[in-house]
Amino acid sequence: MLHDEELSILRDISQSVAFADDRQGKMGQLIADGYVMKDGDLFELTAKGIAVVEEHSAAFGETDVEQPSAPSYRQV
Repeated sequence: MLHDEELSILRDISQSVAFADDRQGKMGQLIADGYVMKDGDLFELTAKGIAVVEEHSAAFGETDVEQPSAPSYRQV
């Protein structure tokens, strides 16, 4: 199960929001768990990552959250 900080990272990536370098340690685990892929300096949500972001948003009734229809990239 993902923790709030990990969900926050996935959501930031899905919305193309930059995140602080201190969160880099969590990225390695998210990559290992199959939620995120790295391509050079870019991070991309996998289908698994997108599903978690959408599920989390729906569970909390967040209707103003932009739901990613395809993996999003964010340069760190």
